[in-house]
Amino acid sequence: MTILALLLYTSITAIVLYLLIFFLKPPRSLKRLPPGPTPWPLVGNLPHLGATPHHSLAALAVKHGPLMHLRLGLVDVVVAASASVAAQFLKSHDSNFASRPPNSGAKHIAYNYHDLVFAPYGPRWRMLRKICAVHLFSAKALDDFRHVRQEEVGILVRDLVGSSSTTVKLGQLLNVCTTNALARVMLGRRVFGGATKAADEFKDMVVELMVLAGEFNIGDFIPALDWLDLQGVTKKMKKLHARFDVFLDTILQQHKSSSAGVSSQPDLLSTLIALKDDADGQGGKLSDIEIKALLQDLFVAGTDTSSSTVEWAMAELIRHPQLLKQAQEEVDTVVGRDRLVTESDLSQLTFLQAIVKETFRLHPSTPLSLPRISSESCEVDGYYIPKGSTLLVNVWAIARDPKMWTDPLKFQPTRFLPGGEKPNVDVRGNDFEVIPFGAGRRICVGMSLGLRMVQLLIATLVQTFDWELANGLDAEKLNMDEAYGLTLQRAEPLMVRPNPRLATHVYESL
Repeated sequence: MTILALLLYTSITAIVLYLLIFFLKPPRSLKRLPPGPTPWPLVGNLPHLGATPHHSLAALAVKHGPLMHLRLGLVDVVVAASASVAAQFLKSHDSNFASRPPNSGAKHIAYNYHDLVFAPYGPRWRMLRKICAVHLFSAKALDDFRHVRQEEVGILVRDLVGSSSTTVKLGQLLNVCTTNALARVMLGRRVFGGATKAADEFKDMVVELMVLAGEFNIGDFIPALDWLDLQGVTKKMKKLHARFDVFLDTILQQHKSSSAGVSSQPDLLSTLIALKDDADGQGGKLSDIEIKALLQDLFVAGTDTSSSTVEWAMAELIRHPQLLKQAQEEVDTVVGRDRLVTESDLSQLTFLQAIVKETFRLHPSTPLSLPRISSESCEVDGYYIPKGSTLLVNVWAIARDPKMWTDPLKFQPTRFLPGGEKPNVDVRGNDFEVIPFGAGRRICVGMSLGLRMVQLLIATLVQTFDWELANGLDAEKLNMDEAYGLTLQRAEPLMVRPNPRLATHVYESL
């Protein structure tokens, strides 16, 4: 039997078995499932997802309601597309949806579930989260390393001044800044010297990871077809993982053989290596694989999400010059034009904070929440949610819900100011109208750092430069299309020309 014939025979057998199971099994419950589109044979609703699932699911929610049931292959999937439904899942039923469903990304990229993002809910997950919360994201740790963020933002400004006569790819420089700021805390050193080939390759790896992790891989939903890798996703994941592993292994080995971290302010990796030899009291010891998996999580989730959010914000401000001017006037009033804005100034910049919130609303870094899985059956909005159901929260759709927002597609920061429609809404997971970091037990552990970094970067870029688009492009014609992935990237990078607007000595002192 030829290989082709064997593949065909195996595929037909898998399909026949699936159809027998699907059509002959007894009804699982007489209780009502949430409404949703009629599934296709075998593949279920996978064809309904389209190229941009957050758009497709938002359109389906208009027809079927804010709580939908989909059948993706053999998997029950529920989708929350309104703030009230999301709150029921992530608040009222949070403990039931605290774990992640099996998926190829966690297996082939995240060191087979050894990381923090995809680790099953339990002692090991709590240990990894506690390590990050205490050593990297606590208020004390954030304050201790404030100077690092300030210095890296200063380097970014210096690089932009040096490029003021040319066009720059803003997202690339932002990514270098956020990566180096995080690396200095994690590793005790910078990893990139600027917009170099190595920095480009790293950003490409991160973006590719986000794209692959956002894929709806058929093998995840029809396990009998997993080995065929029909979309080639698994092959790409394994290849990317090998590249990331070399990058992370080099960092780990260099750190072990150097004196990095031997200071009054040890870095995170030194702490992790120290924990490697000590029982943590909850889930055993840290292995090299767990250390690399955690570093990968932090590098990926802590860099590109922030830089892409800032890139979206600057694109919106360039498209709305009156808002940029208003933000510049606020910074000039609070800070002046003889020094750079600092983190301590941010609390006084209320309009800038509103800009940040509006950017998170209109361009959430994670448009579809990372999936969760129900440990037990439950009831939401009077509908039956089966045990083992995958939960997706359409963060993008919730933040554009016309029932919750006036002119939801309009970039309008004043909606978050006193007198606006949502003056008290925050983005920290308590107000479900805007949950860019998620909510509940699985809320992003690095939320506080992300907020500080995004606010500081936007404030600095607003204060230090006036902005022109490349090649004299009209701001109204700026492409604002999205490229789908686990994170919301711009389809086209923002190409700009920065024009310094502060006193010369401010830039010379950097």
